[in-house]
Amino acid sequence: MATVKRPKQSEMTEEDTGLQEDLLQLVEVLTGKDENAMLVSLSQLRLLVQTSTTSMTSVPKPLKYLKNSYDTLKTAHKKIVRKDVKRQFAEVLSVLSMAGAAPGTKECLRYCLEGEVRNPGEWGHEYVRQLETEIVDEWTNAPVKDENRLRKELTPLVKSIIKFDMKHNAEIPGCDLCLEIDQLNFLHDYLDSTNFERVGRYLESCAAYSEDTERRQILQTVVSHYMRFKEYCKATMVALQLGDSDLVHKCLTTCPDPLLRKQLAFILVRQRENPLKKDYQGEDVKDIEVILSNAHVNNHFHLLARELDILEPKHPDDIYKSWLETNTLRRAEHDSARANLAASFASGFVHAGFGQDKLMANASDCWVYKNKDHGMLSATASLGLIHMWDVDGGLVPIDKYLYTNDHQIKAGALLAIGLVNCGVRNECDPALALLSDYVCSENATLRIGAILGLGLAYAGSNRSDVTELLTAVLADEASTMEVVSLGAIAIGLINVGSANADASSTLLQRLLDFTPAKLSSTYSRFLPLALGMIYMGCRDVIDAPSAALEVLPETYKLPAQTMLQATSFFTFTYFCKILLVARIEVVVPQVCAYAGTGDVLIVQELLRICSEPVDGESVPATPVNSPVTSCCDQRPRTSELTDKAKEKSKEKQEESKEIGSSQAIATLGVAAVGLGEGKENSRIFGQIGRYGSIYARRAMPLALGLSSLSNPDLSVLDVLNKYSHDNDTDVANNAIFALGLAGAGTNNARLATMLRQLACYHAKNPSHLFLVRISQGLVHLGKGTLSISPLHYASKILDKAALAGLLVVMVAFLDCQNLILGRSHYLMYCLALAMEPRWLVTLDENLQALDVVGKAGNPKSISGGYVHTTPTLLSYGEKAELALDEYDSLSSVLEGFVILREKLNASEM
Repeated sequence: MATVKRPKQSEMTEEDTGLQEDLLQLVEVLTGKDENAMLVSLSQLRLLVQTSTTSMTSVPKPLKYLKNSYDTLKTAHKKIVRKDVKRQFAEVLSVLSMAGAAPGTKECLRYCLEGEVRNPGEWGHEYVRQLETEIVDEWTNAPVKDENRLRKELTPLVKSIIKFDMKHNAEIPGCDLCLEIDQLNFLHDYLDSTNFERVGRYLESCAAYSEDTERRQILQTVVSHYMRFKEYCKATMVALQLGDSDLVHKCLTTCPDPLLRKQLAFILVRQRENPLKKDYQGEDVKDIEVILSNAHVNNHFHLLARELDILEPKHPDDIYKSWLETNTLRRAEHDSARANLAASFASGFVHAGFGQDKLMANASDCWVYKNKDHGMLSATASLGLIHMWDVDGGLVPIDKYLYTNDHQIKAGALLAIGLVNCGVRNECDPALALLSDYVCSENATLRIGAILGLGLAYAGSNRSDVTELLTAVLADEASTMEVVSLGAIAIGLINVGSANADASSTLLQRLLDFTPAKLSSTYSRFLPLALGMIYMGCRDVIDAPSAALEVLPETYKLPAQTMLQATSFFTFTYFCKILLVARIEVVVPQVCAYAGTGDVLIVQELLRICSEPVDGESVPATPVNSPVTSCCDQRPRTSELTDKAKEKSKEKQEESKEIGSSQAIATLGVAAVGLGEGKENSRIFGQIGRYGSIYARRAMPLALGLSSLSNPDLSVLDVLNKYSHDNDTDVANNAIFALGLAGAGTNNARLATMLRQLACYHAKNPSHLFLVRISQGLVHLGKGTLSISPLHYASKILDKAALAGLLVVMVAFLDCQNLILGRSHYLMYCLALAMEPRWLVTLDENLQALDVVGKAGNPKSISGGYVHTTPTLLSYGEKAELALDEYDSLSSVLEGFVILREKLNASEM
């Protein structure tokens, strides 16, 4: 019978057998009593272990062969008397423990400390990783009484490990060790020009998944590292993520390069909330102030339009491409007030910043008078969008409308002045000079235009003088709810993200002074929104105003405190009108305070609110005051029963409305907190759309649009298109507008076709058609050169003023019938705060436009791309890199205005 041989791989080679025998002989010496011989054996054993080679997936052979002898060697170690032998023996045992010690015993670390290991890296990466794991366990779980002693003992070992990691391309494990033991300062001595950038990027990524205190500590450490290695551009961007104005000012003032300081100014001016709270006092202060005024945008935008050959204005029919709208009825076009108002908005959006359109520029056929009543206000205000950023020349065509006797037209001109100054600073302060006289006017319409104009012109400026001027609007008891709400919006926009205690207390006091009749107004929703804007991005700072509410009477204390604290969500059920607004205010400030943070716990809390059952959803739509009849008795019921039914139905509706309004805000909150995570949020919104309450469903399209701003993803467009045909009017209205947001400024052909089809489908519904026309204008925003986005620089930096403007529009659309489709359609002009050219403009050292070749796409991650000469347009998610090596970019991210410096050896290349 033939014998079956074992596989060759299982047999030990002669070399392996010899190695095993040598190791066992060394073990015999180590278990003996001759300590001098032990020193020689330890040296030989050390050499064998350190020089052993193996594959990455198998245990080194010396460790494998000595595994069974580990306990014997431990016993022998205890009997040794000489300190030098005992120390070397402990070092070897520390390495052998990786194979022989039981899990969780931390013998590797114990013997390492006994062996006084100075350079753990000489034993290899795996040994260092094992030590890191055990150090973290020991450091974090040390008893309180021994904590200081143990940490002092471990510190030299930790520093030696970090030194090894930084020198051997293992920066990430080194950073993880420092993060786990909360000692980021250990990194300082071991960073150099070769590894600091990788460490900084990794720590930035880790900060996004940390709680707020740790996040701020990590980012502050990153800023200090970048500044140490003269990376002022990257340091400024991280400081902007922190929202620390002092740190931003430090980056600008400590930068020694005048040209780089100008680049930093171009980065700062994109943030409308004025991150530079202190005045810059450097030697180039005039140059920096000119850049920070943002006056350069208008000229460069016109140069871009001229280069793209898109200066020719368009008629609304050219925007809609109405000749492509197929309809079996072939409806005849006719002038109507609503259609003309839609054309005013669409034309304003399409020609934003261009300085000319075909409606308002036609002096012989005055377009304004083709609108009626409140429509005149928005039609005149469209001039502000058309001349946006052009403070010097844009006020001239608006000025003539200030002398008309029609208050609606005059109010529109006041709003237009605010739009022209939106995002631009001028030393003459024309907006304040022209609008301040109308803030306290006797005519409410004029006050509307002046107040909102001031809010848009000075959004994010934190100007105390403008805030005081608008505070008088809230204090005036004669002000209508519309005027009061706009005053609150303006104060919120001006002080966005500032956590200004005076402004927030003014809003809170005004809100608590409201009577139930005023709280029943739909405009009351904007006061909690304005309060939230003041604390936007401030996270836990909202706890401070909550403590100040202790002085209020007992009846109002708890409801007022729940306005600001998420932990008190839906603690009690109230039926009076004041708590309906209080319940909305529970959610709104929390949403704003955590906007753009991606905080998972806040998102979970908001989703819990959305999942709460709403009583009365199945109640039929029959009006409460209509008589209820039965098949047997055709007479109306007695008045007593009718009154009771009315009372019960009214209570149930109040409770449903209370929860439902909060659910709508919470749905928007999910999008605001997780801003920029469109694909991740789309699944959540799909669940809300299918299983949520009617209030949450109405807000869901808006939330989906907010998550996909200027990003016409096909899956998102298909979902919104489906909801635009919904039976619920509010759902359809919001979905139509969300389509415009998703495709804003993209000229997306598929979306344009989709909207033309919707125009035909809703041809007989003037309200839906009005919103379709506005969405068509948004899709062609700035003729495809502008985008709507509150996130800048690879979506890492949040523009709070831009998000605040978007939230004003979103909250207004929650009551679309009474606000946007009513008389407050002018609120859509708040979108101007989020409008920005989606461009890359390169400048030379004299700040003149420089044409260089670059590639747009996803650099170094895809094989394909498009080569352009600057200025060029960047779509959502696209990045750019220079295709030539003649210039160095002073900005780490190629977006907006980028200064290029010619390389010294460029002429030799």
